[in-house]
Amino acid sequence: MTKIIGVKFKTAGKMYYFNPLDFDIKRGMNVVVETSRGIEYGEVVMGIREVEDSTVVKPLKSVIRIANDDDTRHYNENKEKEKEAYRICLEKIEKHGLDMKLIEVEYTFDGNKILFYFTAEGRVDFRELVKDLAAVFRTRIELRQIGVRDESKTLGSIGVCGRNLCCSQFLGEFVPVSIKMAKEQGLSLNPAKISGACGRLMCCLKYEQDTYESLMKDAPKNGALVITPEGRGTVASVALLRGKVKVRMENGDETTIKDFDVKDVKIAKQGETVEEDFEISPELMALSDSFEEQKPAEKKKPKRSREKKPKTEPADEKRDEKKPAKNKSARRPQNSRRSRNNRKKQTDGEQNK
Repeated sequence: MTKIIGVKFKTAGKMYYFNPLDFDIKRGMNVVVETSRGIEYGEVVMGIREVEDSTVVKPLKSVIRIANDDDTRHYNENKEKEKEAYRICLEKIEKHGLDMKLIEVEYTFDGNKILFYFTAEGRVDFRELVKDLAAVFRTRIELRQIGVRDESKTLGSIGVCGRNLCCSQFLGEFVPVSIKMAKEQGLSLNPAKISGACGRLMCCLKYEQDTYESLMKDAPKNGALVITPEGRGTVASVALLRGKVKVRMENGDETTIKDFDVKDVKIAKQGETVEEDFEISPELMALSDSFEEQKPAEKKKPKRSREKKPKTEPADEKRDEKKPAKNKSARRPQNSRRSRNNRKKQTDGEQNK
């Protein structure tokens, strides 16, 4: 077991583990810790506790000290400096005519580095910009390009639900979201209704996805042949959350649709065309960062036979011409030199005659 504490450096940032050493640290306190970026000032969001060694990434960095009044004052001064650095960077970007949008400026606690976060549609050559910023601030400058989701997380906004964005409030990390989730949940595939303030798929689609997947295992699918307490029928639609199934019952020339509970319906045969294929428009394609997960499954190509194809006769003939086949019977006898000498003597004798 390893003793740790949880520290966050941003409101909705990721929580990191640190070794509390012998300090009596409680939740809500501020601490000064050592990170890969240098000395940082953070808030304790999880008090001292013991966890399994496998859950900790070694080596575990330690807490330097509990933050005092001087540390807090220095942290607030850095926040004021960030505003001035933001203004200066905007002027430099306009001066160089760079196609980039500055999002945030962050000072490290020790002031050895300034990080500038920006968004851009493509790659930006900011080498001259870095030189100008380094000449002004006389410290290390680092520019980082982030995505539109990180932009919304940093700036914050109001979602379609009327509340603050989840990513700017409590989401530490972004979860992968696909259009398949919206389709399985019965939502409209209208980009305006399933996209968030960042222009990507709403993160909240993931919240109920596990529930829908568990309910879909027991519920029949559209077009399935089912047996109900009133006879056989075909599933017209399924309301997963309510646990209801609409079944089309045919009695002679009359067709009626009745509601049944999922538990009262037994599947006789699943429908062959369970889900209708849908085309993904460019607007839907732009909603997701990873479109690979949303492409319809392609037909698998038949595997090639591993058997070697018989070689054609012409190829064999050419091979035989180049490399004659080795045959033990074709080998020369061991007394080949003696036979050559005998033949030579015979030819010499015939010439003398």
